[in-house]
Amino acid sequence: QVQLVESGGGLVQAGGSLRLSCAASGRTFSNYAMGWFRQAPGKERDFVAAISGSGANTYYVDSVKGRFTISKNNAKNTVYLQMNSLKPEDTAVYYCASSTVLRADPSQYNYWGQGTQVTVSS
Repeated sequence: QVQLVESGGGLVQAGGSLRLSCAASGRTFSNYAMGWFRQAPGKERDFVAAISGSGANTYYVDSVKGRFTISKNNAKNTVYLQMNSLKPEDTAVYYCASSTVLRADPSQYNYWGQGTQVTVSS
């Protein structure tokens, strides 16, 4: 059974930073791509960033390029999302997920965490 547990969300002022973590258990972490998605109230779940199993390749949605950085530590079975220069429009519940392929399509992800709330005040 695969488990993904996010942490690190919270309330921050615009321009501030947060680092989200997602701890994985139950599978060989380095074999799988990991992604971060977010869902604002009343909206669909959107892709944010993804990283390959080895960590060598990353992929971002345009709106976060240059502000967010995804990384993973395979020894700790953890993926991170460093979020800088946060904006009110970044407010959402953030989810991590695992996949066998590096994709932006949430339907390609098999396992999901429970989500962590990020709120950015103006």
